[in-house]
Amino acid sequence: MERFSEIYDDFEQDRLSCIEAARILGCSERHFHRLRSRFAEEGLEGLRDRRVGRVSPRRAPDEEEEVSRLYRDRYKGFSVRHFYEYARRYHRLQWSYNWTRIALTRTGTITPQKRGGPHRLRRPRRAMRGMMMHQDGSKHCWFGDELCDLVVTLDDATSEITSAFFCAEEGTNSSFKGLVETIAAHGLFCSLYTDRGSHYFLTSEVGGKVAKEQLTQVGRALRQLGITHIPAYSPEARGRSERMFGTLQNRLVNELRLEGITDMAAANRYLREDYLERHNAQFTVKPEVEASAFTPVAGFNVADVLSVQEERVVAADNTVRYKSLRLQIPPSELRHHYVKAHVRVHHYPDDTLAIFYGPRQIGRYHADGTLMEEEQKQAA
Repeated sequence: MERFSEIYDDFEQDRLSCIEAARILGCSERHFHRLRSRFAEEGLEGLRDRRVGRVSPRRAPDEEEEVSRLYRDRYKGFSVRHFYEYARRYHRLQWSYNWTRIALTRTGTITPQKRGGPHRLRRPRRAMRGMMMHQDGSKHCWFGDELCDLVVTLDDATSEITSAFFCAEEGTNSSFKGLVETIAAHGLFCSLYTDRGSHYFLTSEVGGKVAKEQLTQVGRALRQLGITHIPAYSPEARGRSERMFGTLQNRLVNELRLEGITDMAAANRYLREDYLERHNAQFTVKPEVEASAFTPVAGFNVADVLSVQEERVVAADNTVRYKSLRLQIPPSELRHHYVKAHVRVHHYPDDTLAIFYGPRQIGRYHADGTLMEEEQKQAA
């Protein structure tokens, strides 16, 4: 304002023209005339910006406190985007995401976080669905107060989650279950990208190179199916699945808490029947090429490959020992008995078992080792 007073004096004494005075003040000639009139009538006070302290006529109604109270009372811990989606869906919020974010920030309900971290180049996605799948598990307090694992299988080209479920601890059976669900829904794929967990790879030392010829049960099954198994040597290499788990921990934990879910069966049901469809609809991206690299399974049961397989020799009473179980082989037309025969026990992800003699299944069992009903009927 003092600067204007000096320029105005020079203008009044004809040392500056109107155009020159306006240029020095950084305004238009018209606005300079407007300021002259205000200065003549009110002095320096007339030069203050009259918009300061006034509420814009375009401003949304003052619902900031109401929205903030809704967040604090029911959706505490949700990201702003996640809260905004729920408020729109269930509470008829009409204002924009940006208005919601500013309202929560202005009332002190949330604190904006600074972005940071090193600059990294993102690995390009595979061009087609089914060219590469990711599988990983995340241990977290997903529901209630106890830790458990969420095992997820997703497509690299689209980020579509093809299988997801909670289990007490990830391992060989959880890996097989994710692969069975994915192949049953879409078909065989080209490659699988995982960490170097002991159920995926054998390593001579912690953090070392994987043994390419010493296979785990998962490695053996993938080789049988013709699927390339790719090990990741750093968390950054698994960035796509790591970011996906960040999204799930941010959203799924809060949704399970909101639904009052505290047990694994209910959490898996919610995941399967409610959450996954919405997640894929929102976060799946369009692939570069619309064609699919998935191929149908023909001529064999893929579940028999995706199971733990161990060789056994049949005892004199036609039984096979597996862990703490004694599995009775029923009579068969294939041969009179199986004493001293070499057979193969299959342990499936759902804990059921089967005995194979070559390519033939000669017994199917419940998790407790009892014969399944159809096998008992055949034996009778």
